Amino acid sequence: MANRKKKGRDVSGILILDKPLNISSNQAVQRVKRLYDAKKVGHTGSLDPLASGVLPICLGHATKVSQYLLASDKTYQFTMRLGQTTSTGDVEGELVCEKKNPLIDLDALNQLLDKFTGDIQQIPPMYSALKHKGQRLYALARQGQVVDRPARSVKIKSLTLLSRTSDSLTLEACCTKGTYIRTLAEDLGNALGCGAHVTFLRRIKTGPFALAKAVTLEQLELVQGDFAALDGLLHSLDMALQDYPAMSFSDEDKSYLCLGRKIQVEDVVCEPLIRLNDMNGAIFGLGKWDGDHQLAPVRIFV
Repeated sequence: MANRKKKGRDVSGILILDKPLNISSNQAVQRVKRLYDAKKVGHTGSLDPLASGVLPICLGHATKVSQYLLASDKTYQFTMRLGQTTSTGDVEGELVCEKKNPLIDLDALNQLLDKFTGDIQQIPPMYSALKHKGQRLYALARQGQVVDRPARSVKIKSLTLLSRTSDSLTLEACCTKGTYIRTLAEDLGNALGCGAHVTFLRRIKTGPFALAKAVTLEQLELVQGDFAALDGLLHSLDMALQDYPAMSFSDEDKSYLCLGRKIQVEDVVCEPLIRLNDMNGAIFGLGKWDGDHQLAPVRIFV
């Protein structure tokens, strides 16, 4: 049977969505796909239904850079309820333990936050999408199973107290890929001796994309059917790669790189990945150094 062509428009770019509460990242992606009538759409790091905020959605050729956004640092604001531990680490779970909240000295609290800043070890939560012997952990957890999970190294680049009450702390954390904020809140609660769970979680930044650049589903629906207006909200895929240095290449060198061939380059930029631009400044791929002054293509976007 012949393969059917995908329906939809050949539209490319990155949409910075402010994902609302109570829908999954996949549901948000499917709504964006319908609004844009796009052939190909994918997200770059899911948010739980109980989390909101920055969700970059890649359309068309931009899906080729999604892996680089997945690896980007993330910044979250979250509130943790002290004195209560739940089965999921957030408000969706059942209450499993309740303790009296300690009197927390501000200096001691800041010292504790300093201890959790930098390279730390985290045990992934059972309610996560990681797999154990081919099964998702959350599926096992829903069956009442608890399995051993090896600790993983993550980095908390900054952890700042924003506000506090007698039974809650609101914090901002900048962290590397793979960090679980629910686990961070639980570990902080355990260190305080009272336990804790997350009641509010909002992602305010992913890589170069901040909440100020985000649009809501409601804003998209206001211009539904107006593809010029919708496309005007998209960012170029180059925006996802701003952390990498750029080099420009002639049409001849571009053609070699696009064919997967290495080229000789006199001026070496000592970075692991290089943005490959044409002479007009438009990105066409990523490259890496392979030997003395040899540049090899890693990913071509055209």
